[in-house]
Amino acid sequence: MSLHSTIALAVLAIVPVALAAQTREAPAPTSQVIVAHAATLAWAAGPPSLPPGAEFVLLEGNPGEAVPLTFRLRFPANYRIPPHWHSVIEHVTVLAGTLNVGMGEVATYSSGTALNAGSFAAMPAKMVHSAWAGPDGVTFQLHSVGPWSITYVKAADDPRTPRPAGNR
Repeated sequence: MSLHSTIALAVLAIVPVALAAQTREAPAPTSQVIVAHAATLAWAAGPPSLPPGAEFVLLEGNPGEAVPLTFRLRFPANYRIPPHWHSVIEHVTVLAGTLNVGMGEVATYSSGTALNAGSFAAMPAKMVHSAWAGPDGVTFQLHSVGPWSITYVKAADDPRTPRPAGNR
């Protein structure tokens, strides 16, 4: 066996040991632990990007920044969000009630996929959909990575669109 072969074998024997030693070390913490007890959540009126009546609570992150984001939404019975899309992927877990989701630019609010408590859905960025609560309302948790936004298919459906004084 040549000297080069012996050195190569020695290096190959040492590399896995060095890698194993590195993986056993705990990584330095990069953020703080977040604990949110359901009984102490401070629900607020929904953001202006949603029709009136929604409530939400931010659990993690900042919707305007490129960071992990978790928030909960609560919609009253038969609440509706017209066709819209988000700039980022949307992960939804229903906690209570029923959230109905319809795909496409025209909402029927009668057909779609019913997501009951415990159900999960993930929608890719820019997938056009509408959503509406069941007869008992719905509470769900949304996970994503910011910046989070909502764009309505029809500008007139966007609650942020200024309306003439007689049309409010």
